[in-house]
Amino acid sequence: MHRSIRLLARRSIHTQRAPADYDVIVIGGGHAGTEACTAAARVGARTLLITQNTDTIGEMSCNPSFGGVGKGVLVREIDALDGVCGRISDLSGIQFKVLNRSKGPAVYGPRAQIDRKLYKRHLQEYLKTYPNLTIRSGSVADLVLSKGETEAEHQAIKERGAISTVQGIRLDNGQTLRAPNIVITTGTFLGGEIHLGLKVWPAGRIGENPSIGLSKSLRDAGFKLARLKTGTPPRLDGRTINYEGLEIQRGDDPPMPFSYLHKTVPYADQQILCHQTRTNPQVHQYIEQNFDQSIHIRETVKGPRYCPSLESKIKRFRDKSGHTIWLEPEGLDTPIVYPNGISNTMPEDVQLNFLRMVKGLENVDMTMPAYGVEYDHVDPRELRSTLETKRISGLFLAGQINGTTGYEEAAAQGIIAGINAGLLALNRPPFILDRSDAYIGVLIDDLITKGVEEPYRVFTSRSEYRLLLRSDNADLRLTQKGYEAGVVKEERWQQHDQTAKSLAEAIDALEGMRMSVTAWFKEGIMTGRQKVNDNGILRCGLDMLMRPDVSLQALFSSVPVLNQLDETLRERLLIEGQYKPYLKRQEAEVAALKRDENLKLDVNLDYSKLTQISTEVRHKLADVRPETLGAAKRIEGMTPAAMVVLMRHVRRAGRSQDIPPTQQPELLSETA
Repeated sequence: MHRSIRLLARRSIHTQRAPADYDVIVIGGGHAGTEACTAAARVGARTLLITQNTDTIGEMSCNPSFGGVGKGVLVREIDALDGVCGRISDLSGIQFKVLNRSKGPAVYGPRAQIDRKLYKRHLQEYLKTYPNLTIRSGSVADLVLSKGETEAEHQAIKERGAISTVQGIRLDNGQTLRAPNIVITTGTFLGGEIHLGLKVWPAGRIGENPSIGLSKSLRDAGFKLARLKTGTPPRLDGRTINYEGLEIQRGDDPPMPFSYLHKTVPYADQQILCHQTRTNPQVHQYIEQNFDQSIHIRETVKGPRYCPSLESKIKRFRDKSGHTIWLEPEGLDTPIVYPNGISNTMPEDVQLNFLRMVKGLENVDMTMPAYGVEYDHVDPRELRSTLETKRISGLFLAGQINGTTGYEEAAAQGIIAGINAGLLALNRPPFILDRSDAYIGVLIDDLITKGVEEPYRVFTSRSEYRLLLRSDNADLRLTQKGYEAGVVKEERWQQHDQTAKSLAEAIDALEGMRMSVTAWFKEGIMTGRQKVNDNGILRCGLDMLMRPDVSLQALFSSVPVLNQLDETLRERLLIEGQYKPYLKRQEAEVAALKRDENLKLDVNLDYSKLTQISTEVRHKLADVRPETLGAAKRIEGMTPAAMVVLMRHVRRAGRSQDIPPTQQPELLSETA
């Protein structure tokens, strides 16, 4: 009912305005922008991607890799929603490796070393012919906003909890492009400033202009902007590196693709080698002596804690005699090497001097110095779970503008913002992922409820449901949701449908075969010497996979359907069996979580009237304006007493849209 009213209100605003040039405009051609524009276009919205230079679309500004611990799950979730970065990484990957193999499937971290040129080329070719998508160059100077041209429009904006609505963008040449939905994905370009030693100049990436007008536009609209910083290491000439004696890191054979659409990757037989070296006390002492030569290391602006600069490592970890440097080739046809782990902002001469103190780099040449970037970001507590801003209807933000760091985090936000901008343009219900659905949901929930004080990155430890949110099952968790929302194409849906049916058939066959442990033993499936205890309880084939002395292959003769599965599906089936009781437990916990998540809070709620709640907590609630009771619970500083007051308010207001009113009193009284 309420959703229908909102959609009608939105439609009335659109019909009374001048015709839009596009349904959705995406600003910025980085990883958030490319996911956002393709997602909006897949939904069916007429979409424009506008960026300062179309030749830099898909540029990998920092490390030439995708994935890693936590991040690799994000890439697979994006792919499950028919996103772009996973499939392009497969086409461009030159080394694939699953991190954390020894720690279990819940924390597997798929990662790929990428050829920069191939990634950019494949992505640009992919976007050129994308349906519903137009690409053009241009610099955005301002947002075109409206508080409503009629009383009806003004009321519709107010009912959504906003103070104005977006109508389009104004370019620096004065041209106006009209669209009811705008997605800003400016990365480090928003008020960007390069730091190299004591030199400072405006730029979002070395050699490219920042976006200054948008920063002013957002400030004028009332958004809270703050500064964050990041950095990138120097680039080295691999021909001047002595690899003898350095530790070698090889890729997996066979490599595991990111995309569920791919069985293998083009360069499976040409995977490159990476090498490991380390800094040393001489390096640390030399850099410390030159701390006064860098403006970037000041502590007034926060950098990424989990990917810190070399200067920060030396200051913070004085007990360590060395820090790891991974020497990662940037492509198949280039000598350039990326030294992962030593981003810094020292002057060029200092950089070259300390590099030549490192084993293997005694005669190294730099092709580009390291540098730092300081940039504006918006307080992400200004956002809804769709990544639409609460303040301005139709304005979405994604990527580093929300205080995150990393390609994967940016791409994850981009696909959600793009989907929802497209759905809103077409007057369709929003697409929301919660903490139990995906790491994407964890990422967004953390941002919009807690905000950021330093660049945010995803870790598996941030999720309370790691066993459910694995890298292997992202398609089972998300592809059907995406298909129902209209963002997954038919090709992927058909492939997913076949995969889901094959897995379901195999699980049914395993669960349908029940015997005592003694009977299973007589079948010869137990390969070890583990003691067999038979208490008479019948156990299915899936139960038997929990035993360390039972392999999936041992069940092939007893359950013939297993022979029809490929190696990837067999591994997924084995994980389901090994974790069966733990998965059931987490599924029960998720069901309990959903009860709170489904209790809606009015975004226009006047928290000053809830006088039973402390002033401090009321201020936090007013700042964040959580959309659900579950989101309110996760705001830092929330107290049990405040939660009880909110629950009682929801019960009295009868605001829950998903739980029938007859069930609310019982649920709330139990929780209270």
